[in-house]
Amino acid sequence: MIRFALRLSLAGGREAAVRLVIITTAVALGVGMLLTTLAGMNAVGAQNQRYAWLNTAVAPLSPDTSADPMWWLIREDFYHGRSIGRVEVAALGPDAPVPPGIPRLPGPGEFYVSPALGELLRTTPAAELGDRFPGDEIGIIGRTALPSPESLLIVIGRSPAELEQLGARQVTQIMDTSPSGCNGCYVGINGDGMALVLSVVAAALLFPVLIFIGTATRLAATRREQRFAAMRLIGATPRQIAVISAVESAAAAMVGTVVGLGLFFAFRPGLATIPFTGEPFFAADLSLTVVDVLLVALGIPLGAVVASWLALRRVQISPLGVSRRVTPKPPRAWRLIPLVAGLAELGYFIGRRPDTTNGQLAAYLSGFLLILIGLVLAGPWLTMAGARVLAGRASRPAALIAGRRLSDNPRAGFRSVSGLIVALFVTSVATGTITTFVANRGEPRTDSVAATSLSKIFWPEDGPAPTADQIPTGLETIPGVRSVTVVHHNPGPDGWHGLITCAELDRLAVFGSCRAGAEVAAVAGDLIGMRAFDLTSDTYVWEDAGIAASEVDRQPILSVVVDTTSRSAFEQARTMLINAFPQERFPASVGEWEAASAQQMIQFQQLANVVMLASLPIAGCSLAVSVAGGLNDRKRPFSMLRLTGMQLRTLRRVVALETVVPLLAVAAVAIGAGFLAAHLFLRSQLDYPLLPPQLSFYLMVAGGLAVSLGIIASTLPLLGRITGPETARND
Repeated sequence: MIRFALRLSLAGGREAAVRLVIITTAVALGVGMLLTTLAGMNAVGAQNQRYAWLNTAVAPLSPDTSADPMWWLIREDFYHGRSIGRVEVAALGPDAPVPPGIPRLPGPGEFYVSPALGELLRTTPAAELGDRFPGDEIGIIGRTALPSPESLLIVIGRSPAELEQLGARQVTQIMDTSPSGCNGCYVGINGDGMALVLSVVAAALLFPVLIFIGTATRLAATRREQRFAAMRLIGATPRQIAVISAVESAAAAMVGTVVGLGLFFAFRPGLATIPFTGEPFFAADLSLTVVDVLLVALGIPLGAVVASWLALRRVQISPLGVSRRVTPKPPRAWRLIPLVAGLAELGYFIGRRPDTTNGQLAAYLSGFLLILIGLVLAGPWLTMAGARVLAGRASRPAALIAGRRLSDNPRAGFRSVSGLIVALFVTSVATGTITTFVANRGEPRTDSVAATSLSKIFWPEDGPAPTADQIPTGLETIPGVRSVTVVHHNPGPDGWHGLITCAELDRLAVFGSCRAGAEVAAVAGDLIGMRAFDLTSDTYVWEDAGIAASEVDRQPILSVVVDTTSRSAFEQARTMLINAFPQERFPASVGEWEAASAQQMIQFQQLANVVMLASLPIAGCSLAVSVAGGLNDRKRPFSMLRLTGMQLRTLRRVVALETVVPLLAVAAVAIGAGFLAAHLFLRSQLDYPLLPPQLSFYLMVAGGLAVSLGIIASTLPLLGRITGPETARND
């Protein structure tokens, strides 16, 4: 039976060949995307594991009592906005633990660097970067200790006395637990969260692919149903028909699986360069386990077989079911319930946000998933509503026929555009959420004072504050340094940490101004604080500190703020401050801190764009196949209409309206539901109102819809070729 089914599948001429190619293509895309997601999850875990040793400061005591301790200090430095991991060590015995990637601990005056940082040191002026690191390079940190090929890491050897003075900790073993499973680890990535994000992205990409597979399986479904019904009438059993109908899809799915595996390995080097976690992967990190390969190799063909069985299940029930075609029951309004329930769930959590991360993931993801399922379920009902409006207002035959046909079978009308609807909803949610988040907490402009000014804050818990003569006088002589400002500690209870005279604030101009009549302003230690990060003038007004200007210089120094006009001056000033005050946190700009927190959201925006740009072509292919298949299945009725005198252009309007009405009707609901869902999530999680998306979103949506309409238009010339008089004959 299987051999007969293969011969029947391959002997169907051009129509069968096209169907097999389309199913193979759809399966290959699905396999490639699914393998990429599984490999991405594995890569996140592998990358996170190589972050483990950087959390040695919180490692428990070694069970080996013979191990010697060592001093350990890790801090974050920056260069041109890129984070540098700076590890400083000092052995307290010959058996002190050694971090991975280096053969031994560096001694005082020695250091190991990662390849990327080594290249920077060789190509960057020493005054901007190299002078921060005491000693000489003695080797390269090996790959086993590098989270990414672009990681900037350095392991510096110090004397025990130096590190004890800098506030280092004694440790007896190197941490080897992944940050995902470590309590207290603060260096690394949220592996579970990234795996969840990649899963959502995969689901968003696979949904149109599965719809594509289902659409391809239904291609020429009417003729195949008639063929299988004839087989039933001459004695074929339902089981035999099921085998025949499944073999075609299974064969194409197996070929597509092999092609998908080839696509994954061909594109793996390029995929590794995408910074899903903030840094690219090593290509080998995008690995697949045997379970991953078996899951995909068996699951995708099985899914294609199930789709084929569902598409042709009527024949398996009765051989007369094909000929006894009746108008299906219209969809009911209950299909709107999941959509409304999903929106209601997101609305419920406004003011009731779960306390734990897992609770938030469960609450919000279930709501979004419910809305997505609700859109797919509600699509036929919305299509029927739009069709009835079209038929009720029809003034031409084409609109009346299209409206009546859609009203009779709205499920088939919606099925052709369902992939596009899913893509529009996912993109609306992602764009609305990320645009609002970045606008509220995003990276400041590179020309704003938040990005051009550098601050070193001396917190009281870090030890005695420096005196004025300890501030490096060379800061003011660096070309490109606009100002060097000393901010003093504020003894008042108003919550602001710093003091600066209004005369000095007026002289600086770029850091804001005082209230009328005030002598001293209460300011943030970095002169930026929580104000808008795009300010470039003196429009910000600080509160009155309520003390005399003569009292300011008597207070301890809180911080030094250096404003610059060039990146070279910025980095030279940072190097000078690091060498003058090597204790605790290194100097940085507000722009760098905010850029680090905004980077992940920018990556999510890129992923959202990937979803949109990948989903639209797939959904467009599904649309083209669906429209072409529908024309092929209805060529005899259309030929009869042409014989009765209906003009070809009228038929083309009918076909166009049958696709455009569900596309536009449900697309409007999908985009609206996406923005509403994003608004409810933002209000609940961050208490932000939704902000309008950028022009690029509207252009992308308009472009997607225009391409969809173009695809519909490209199928219309088929009508002239398949509706000739010869097609109207009785079969």
